[in-house]
Amino acid sequence: MQAIRRPLVCGYYGEHNLGDDALLEALLGQLPGDWQPLITAHDRSQVESRHQLATVQRRGLSSVLRGLKRCDGLVLGGGSLLQDSTSLRSLIYYACLIITARLQGKPVLLWGQGLGPLKRGISRWIVRAVLPLASGISWRDPESQDLARHLGVDAPRGSDPVWSLAPGHWQGSGGPIVLCWRPTPLLTAERWRPLLEALEALANAEGREVVWVPLHQHQDRGLLAELTLAGLISPALASRSREQSVASVAEAKALFAGSGLVVAMRLHGLILAALSGSPCAALSYDPKVSVAAAAIGCPCSDLAEPLNALSLADSWHQQIDQVPNPETVARLRQDTAAHQALLLRFCSG
Repeated sequence: MQAIRRPLVCGYYGEHNLGDDALLEALLGQLPGDWQPLITAHDRSQVESRHQLATVQRRGLSSVLRGLKRCDGLVLGGGSLLQDSTSLRSLIYYACLIITARLQGKPVLLWGQGLGPLKRGISRWIVRAVLPLASGISWRDPESQDLARHLGVDAPRGSDPVWSLAPGHWQGSGGPIVLCWRPTPLLTAERWRPLLEALEALANAEGREVVWVPLHQHQDRGLLAELTLAGLISPALASRSREQSVASVAEAKALFAGSGLVVAMRLHGLILAALSGSPCAALSYDPKVSVAAAAIGCPCSDLAEPLNALSLADSWHQQIDQVPNPETVARLRQDTAAHQALLLRFCSG
């Protein structure tokens, strides 16, 4: 494998999504010191000021391809980039980058990746064609590894790369209930009701404040206001609730470390909460969330299934002020070594 020093690092960066910000921090923390990556980003000034690294506009394939010409390798950096849930166009975008890099004789690394969902037959055909082009692959969960094997490619697996970030120290006994919730087609107005009833019952019984944290600024911000406007937030719950934005991964971890319970729909909200030592519970809109909850050992309710307010409130009540098993968190952090090892092989050639 060809050694590289200036990779094009591709991901969903600069989109004001704290989960992807955390993935970029994890990747940059594992890169060799002599690498000078070029990063794809939408909000380029944010990424450049935060990391003091050069960027290229990620939303234009032509600009990314021009950036690839100036680099000597391609790294797909975490997340589920090879999937068609967002759109088939997104999958084609990343497949084009992989194919172009290989046509230019440049190595391709799929680092800490999730794979799928692949809902269309053409999507599975595309992924089956491009996976063998990768010079190195590491998966973030067993489901992605199994799907890749089904498509004919076997590669090592670690835990989600965000687990490699520094752990926090929980100080949140008696602290607020923190929500990392998001809009999803699975939750109509009527299906929001049992979640909000359970939340109100827990907050009232425990006397806790409820802090709504939008991890994706464009998608999650204003959710509390929208639900209030729709008449779904009771006056009692509204009196305990407020929205609080966090500008960085460090801010999010500090908030989680001071919470009595984090209830997360967002995958990396759940991981950062557990990494911060916070009690946590999950609401799964996507299998990746339930997989992470099972690894942590925290309760998880599938949003595609019937929801019961009493059961939810009881589950969350049992979890409040009960920290994750430190040994489980330590093991999940150790499992990120598979991604670090892949990077080291990649850089040495």
